[in-house]
Order: sequence, then structure tokens, then C-alpha cells
Amino acid sequence: MTGAFATLALAALVGLASASGTAADPAPDLTQRFAIEVDRRLDLPDDVQAQYALRLDQALAEAGLSPLVSQHVVLVDRNVNVQALLLFLLDAQGAARFIGATPVSTGSAGRFEHFLTPLGVFAHTLDNPDFRAEGTFNENGIRGYGERGMRVFDFGWVVGDRTWGAGGRSTMRLQMHATDPTQLEPRLGRADSKGCIRIPATLNRFVDRYGLLDADYEQALARGERLWMLLSDRNPSPWPGRYLVVIDSAAPRRPPWAQPERPRPPRQSGSVVNSVPAC
Repeated sequence: MTGAFATLALAALVGLASASGTAADPAPDLTQRFAIEVDRRLDLPDDVQAQYALRLDQALAEAGLSPLVSQHVVLVDRNVNVQALLLFLLDAQGAARFIGATPVSTGSAGRFEHFLTPLGVFAHTLDNPDFRAEGTFNENGIRGYGERGMRVFDFGWVVGDRTWGAGGRSTMRLQMHATDPTQLEPRLGRADSKGCIRIPATLNRFVDRYGLLDADYEQALARGERLWMLLSDRNPSPWPGRYLVVIDSAAPRRPPWAQPERPRPPRQSGSVVNSVPAC
């Protein structure tokens, strides 16, 4: 009787979710939440959204991952004139639904130990478990991963292009994370990192809270694993994803919808702003 009752209760919950439309199509609700909860947003025209949706589809196809359905995907345009992250939901038919966009910072060229953020499709898996920022300051007064508790999304070791010395290619750790809220977050929108993807703190919380890249983590939870890095009050989407896609649109100039680039402050001896060892 207990098993039968549990089955009926589960069926009722599924029916309620389907009736509300959330499980069948989380895009409208999530789009509204993005507009409320993420403070550094970019307003992309409809035709630009469509162009990026096409680029996303092409990148996934080239990686042998098309069609993907019923999951969220993060798309980053590392182009120096763009520096933007776009969040998409691939619906039940595989069509890309735009959720929202923010400015980011990817790898900058010409500085020691700085890589270009690599192009391609990268899976977010438990092979490289995430962790949370301690929020401590380094010797230059920088909180490289942002405030305490910010989640660091880890995509593991990848091969990237070195931008210092003789160049060449070597391994780097690809992560997506928040950054110092006072010194570095205001500079999002320009290439500024060592190769990782710096994102706004509110976007970090958004992706974390709704488990938008947590497909593998959800499977581990279903197996009974305990994952300390997940929030206790998270509200996971019914359509979690696992892929980060990095492209370069080759934009020859900064589009009007992109974050205006702030001029670099003049380099000074011992300057904290110009000495950024954080990823």
C-alpha cells in the first residue's frame, strides 16, 4: 500500500507541474526571473538573438552534440569587441530560446600567464567538482573568485593559446566564476582575465540557484550522493544542462547593445588595478 500511495502521490505532483506549464516549458518564467534577479544585463535585439541562436546550433553540431533538447546552455562570445554571455534554453524540439545576456570578461592578450579563452564546447561534469569562493583577499587586495560563497563552475583542464612570450599552446584550467565586486566586476565587458570567464555575481547566483548547468549533479543526487557545493535552498530547473559553448563572432567593432568598454586606468607602479593575478 505504501508503494502504491507513493506512486499516486508522485503522479499527482507531476500532473500539477504539467498543468502549471513550468515543467513543460520553463523558459517564460525563467526569462522573467532573469530580468528581476540579474542586475548587469544586455538588451539584445531580436535579430541578434536569432543570429547567436544559429551560432550556438552550429557549434553544437560541429561538436557532434546536435540536436540537444530540454536543457539550458551557456554561450560566450569571447570577441574582444563583444565580451558577452548569452543564456539559452533548448526546448523540447531543440530550438534555442533566449533567456538573457550579461557582460563578461574572458582572457586578455599580451600579459604574462594569460591565455585566450579557448573556443569550443565544454561539459560541466563531476570529473572536476565545483567549489565555493572563500572570499579572502590576496596580496593585492583582490577577491579573485568574488565574495564568500560564490560558486566556481569548473570545466577542467583544457588546451589554450598562450598570449605572452613566444605564444604557443598549453593546458589551462577553464572556470566560470564571479570576481572582485568592487575592483573587477565594474570592468566586465572587456577582455580582462587570465583565460577564465568572469561573470556578474548576480548571474553566478542565478545559474547556481536554478541548477542550469547541473545535469550531472542532479543525476548524482538521484543516485543518493551528497554534494556539499550545492545550495541547501536551491530551486533547480526541470531542464538542467551541462554545456558551455565559447565562440568568437569576429565582430569588427563594438555593437551598440554591448557593454561600453571602460578605458584602462594608467599603469602605476604597484597598482592593484593593473596587477590582477586572479583568473
